[in-house]
Amino acid sequence: MSRLHLFEFEDQSWFPNVLRNYMTDFLQYLANITKMYKPVVPMLVEALRTSGHQTIVDLGSGGGGGLVWLNSELKKSIPDLKIILTDLYPNIAAFEHTEGKAQNFQFVGTPIDARDVPKTLVGLRTQFLSLHHFKEVDAVGILQNAVDAQAPIAIFEAQERGVSSIVAMLFSPITVFLLTPMIRPFKVGRILFTYLIPLVPLFVLWDGIVSALRTYSVLEMKALVRDVKGSEQYHWEVNRIKSGPGVILYMIGSKI
Repeated sequence: MSRLHLFEFEDQSWFPNVLRNYMTDFLQYLANITKMYKPVVPMLVEALRTSGHQTIVDLGSGGGGGLVWLNSELKKSIPDLKIILTDLYPNIAAFEHTEGKAQNFQFVGTPIDARDVPKTLVGLRTQFLSLHHFKEVDAVGILQNAVDAQAPIAIFEAQERGVSSIVAMLFSPITVFLLTPMIRPFKVGRILFTYLIPLVPLFVLWDGIVSALRTYSVLEMKALVRDVKGSEQYHWEVNRIKSGPGVILYMIGSKI
């Protein structure tokens, strides 16, 4: 199945922030309660130790991703860990809620482009479930920016381009209906646009299917690395690993 870079609502600058935030809140909550990223904990610990960093600079954080649960696991090995949340469309309410859960969380309230990260943000750069939002030239730009800054980078995608992922996405509206009452901070608008005017489940369904169709394969991620100038100065690990019934594709680069 060829990669298709189709239209996602969440990517559009005109898309209402309130709806985008409800969608990213859902994805954040789902990632945490399912411990979706459990298999990558040893990888992140190794990447932090190898690079000598104790800070994660998360790019495209959405509502905080799966980092709330991951944080508690990572701190067992990296007790002085600090996590900085960033996004091109920062979900401030979610960031503040996440920051309130653990003192080692911080966030940047202004837009941060993963292709042009400020030099003041130093640490292991991470992306969870966001690389597929970028076309090939922009995905290479993200990696190039990290290499130019000599920053380690770890990218994870929690789906694979294929029939099984697309079928799983078809059930996402049911999951939205079931989990919405438990998502915090509580928002009346979240209830309104989930149950009375069900825009959130519909947008999650569409963007979920498109996300699967956009996801880079392991071979395609390796091709992205080859297009990065200076990539030979890095050690790259690009592969896939099982996570429950699903799979996580990952790309980790660190300076040799």
